Amino acid sequence: MFGSLGVPELLLIMVVALIIFGPRKLPEIGRTLGKALGEFRKATDDLKNTIEREVRIEELKQIGPSMLIPTESVSRSEPEAPETPAAPETPAAAPPPPPPPVVPPATEP
Repeated sequence: MFGSLGVPELLLIMVVALIIFGPRKLPEIGRTLGKALGEFRKATDDLKNTIEREVRIEELKQIGPSMLIPTESVSRSEPEAPETPAAPETPAAAPPPPPPPVVPPATEP
């Protein structure tokens, strides 16, 4: 993880950091450094994913036209034509008209 740094080198760095920053400031510095590294890693992953996606889109644009082969188009939304002619359908009866509104009788004052 740390490349060519071994355990003795890491201990020396930690002791020097402890002497310079002190025991109270060291945890705060560690948290800040950890957050910064996490955000940097997230940003680089996002950039990497964006570049890979753009490369895939360009490859599909180049491959796309060569893969188009004229074929018979079949629509799934349209039913197939029946093999035998069907009997003509009779129109459905129209619904009865709504009843006239009921008007209450007029009352005299």
